[in-house]
Order: sequence, then C-alpha cells, then structure tokens
Amino acid sequence: MKFEVENIKCGGCASSIRKGLMQVEGVESAEVDVENGAVEVTAPESATDAIREKLAHMGYPEVGSVSGLRSAGARAKSFASCAVGRMSGDK
Repeated sequence: MKFEVENIKCGGCASSIRKGLMQVEGVESAEVDVENGAVEVTAPESATDAIREKLAHMGYPEVGSVSGLRSAGARAKSFASCAVGRMSGDK
C-alpha cells in the first residue's frame, strides 16, 4: 500500500520512517521515496490504520490529513525524526 506523506526531507527522514514502520505489527517492508514524499508498505490491509497513526506520530502525516497547529506540530516532530535518522547513519 502506498501513502503520500508530508515533511519528508532527506535520507535521515527515510531511515526514521523505515525503522518506525517496521515496529508496526504486520509490516513486512517499508520503502521511502524522498523525492516524491511517498511511502510504500508491504503489510496486510488490517495494519493500515496503525501505519497511518505511526506515520503521523513520527511527524509524517498523510498529505491533507492535518492543518493549522497540528500541521506545525507534525513538522516539528519530523525534524526530530529526521535528526535521529541522520545520527543512526542510515541515509
């Protein structure tokens, strides 16, 4: 399944997203397309809500799903996730 998400900026973001999604029950793989702001996940349909929640919690909500202060909060979370991904060395 494919998710178009906000706030993906670099390989650090991609690394954090992959690691975070692999913690969701049922997720077999997660690939991130930084350039297009897309996340491709191999998982059963029953995991869709958990995947969306995990992405939003990490600061990468689906495009159009948040606005106003929630959008600013998501952006701030994505900066933290990005930094963690960069520090892990997986780019």
